[in-house]
Amino acid sequence: MNSEQLLASIDDEYCLSFLARMVQHKSYSATDGERRLAEYMASQMQALGLETQLQPVPGDRLNAIGTLPGVGGGGNSLLFNGHLDTNPVTEGWTVDPWEGKIDDEFIYGIGVSNMKAGDAAYFCALKTLIDAGVKLKGDVILTYVVGELQGGVGTIAAIEQGIKADYFINSEPTDVQALTMHAGSLMFTIELTGDTRHLSKREEAVDAIVAAIDLIPQINAMTFTGAETADHLKINRGHIGSIHGALGRELQDWRPPQVADFVRLKGSARFAPGQTVDGVLVDIQNLLDALCVKYPGLQAELIDDGKRDRPTMLPFEVSSESPIVKAVGRAYRQIRGEDQPTGVITPPAFYGTDAAHFYQMLGMEGIVCGPGGKFNTMPDERVHIRDFLDIVRIYLLAILEICQPVEA
Repeated sequence: MNSEQLLASIDDEYCLSFLARMVQHKSYSATDGERRLAEYMASQMQALGLETQLQPVPGDRLNAIGTLPGVGGGGNSLLFNGHLDTNPVTEGWTVDPWEGKIDDEFIYGIGVSNMKAGDAAYFCALKTLIDAGVKLKGDVILTYVVGELQGGVGTIAAIEQGIKADYFINSEPTDVQALTMHAGSLMFTIELTGDTRHLSKREEAVDAIVAAIDLIPQINAMTFTGAETADHLKINRGHIGSIHGALGRELQDWRPPQVADFVRLKGSARFAPGQTVDGVLVDIQNLLDALCVKYPGLQAELIDDGKRDRPTMLPFEVSSESPIVKAVGRAYRQIRGEDQPTGVITPPAFYGTDAAHFYQMLGMEGIVCGPGGKFNTMPDERVHIRDFLDIVRIYLLAILEICQPVEA
């Protein structure tokens, strides 16, 4: 079969029903449901004839890995990467988040955008090739990992257990755009300690809340030193997402006539390749030092949460000239008849993905490109059916170009 015949052989109804079955698994992070979905994906890959393993991940969790070995020599290997764990259901849903509802335009469900649509798409792309009897020169590796929402612990475990390839596609939601750079993510805590007084002697106090109110907009407006280009600077951002202020480290709030002497802020920073966690922390610390000068008696402590809670999600970058970027771009043009939006695309460039681990730990070239994104992490999470089916086709063509079919 030529590529057009292979594209025509894709079973759209099967692809949608397979995705719906994935949505129907309640795979919250580190739950029995997450394990059951990993086991389900392993069984489905085994039924395709892939070399399949359930791979241990710290915390008694499992990755599902499947490999279609290449035959005949030549061709490059291609790894697909996606996570099975999802965010929790929030208030405001008008459809059943576990049904996998399909209407004329969308498929709905918790995790369908982040990121079960991408997961299902690369399974269906490879299944189409296998069902058509296509033999490939290079290996195709399907990785279904857990713990992306905890900093990528599943992908790190997979890499440490020997998973690698020449190129990769990470299927996080980008609305089918080609993301060639994304930020690294740093979580931090700032603790401000002042000096309390009764409101009658407020002038003698060091008010931690007043200092925090001064600090927050400065952090939210931050960029960081060491950005190499304007594109790198574009994905610099600081943000404070949590503030608690009251009396003492236990944040006693029953005595409002007193000036608050303690504030705990939790925030996140985004930084580009070439910038470092240490550099970002130095820039934030410089702000805190200036704040303590402005408010004499104030003490400020900066804590890197990544050192105590979970891995830091580092930045990712690939050249727009990389063979994998070119292959996905050519596939996109064949399917949609126009050039694929490619580069440092926001908001996806502010997200963290497991692409960073393949890039940082193995030096692999890859791309982040998947369906969904526009309706991500919101009530009635959904994915355009057209985007989902188009990415199945794009992945199929990318496999053919990177891995190379064996000529009959």
